[in-house]
Amino acid sequence: MSSFYKIKEEVLEEYISHWSEYSVPKKTLITECGRTERYLYFVKEGIQKSYYLNEGKMHVMFFAYAPSFSGVVESFLTQTPSKYYLEAITNSTFLRIPYTKHSQLIKKHRELETLFRIITEQFLIGIIERHHQLMAFNTDTRFKKFIKRSPHLINMIPQKDIASYLRIDPTNFSKLINSVKF
Repeated sequence: MSSFYKIKEEVLEEYISHWSEYSVPKKTLITECGRTERYLYFVKEGIQKSYYLNEGKMHVMFFAYAPSFSGVVESFLTQTPSKYYLEAITNSTFLRIPYTKHSQLIKKHRELETLFRIITEQFLIGIIERHHQLMAFNTDTRFKKFIKRSPHLINMIPQKDIASYLRIDPTNFSKLINSVKF
């Protein structure tokens, strides 16, 4: 967290002391649509996907893996029911903090509030970039950018999930993946 914004060691230690370890096996629904996200997660191990269902079809929005935050962020921040699912693709281990404790410490320490504002800004920048890629780039370009940015995920995440994330038909994705050498 200090790479985003430097805060006093004692404040960071107090904040971190309220995180607890939590593990789930693969295919576990961590957050269900319609339920409020009660925790902010930090991924130690494993991969998760966030998705929504439309007419029975899964639409993958993002992947989370170590070292990064995970959870349904908008539900956590607003304490309103989630519109999405968060599912473990692989066995996953997290550190997590409940909303009530996170909120209490953010109010207590201005520098924690600044830290999470900066983290939220970075998250927003990532969302805008993803939106731009989905709107402006063709299938081939989206695929190439993903391969360049995250080649390690190709063998770790089911191809159907990556295809959904990139908004590429699974058949076309299969053709694209076969045309690339790793």
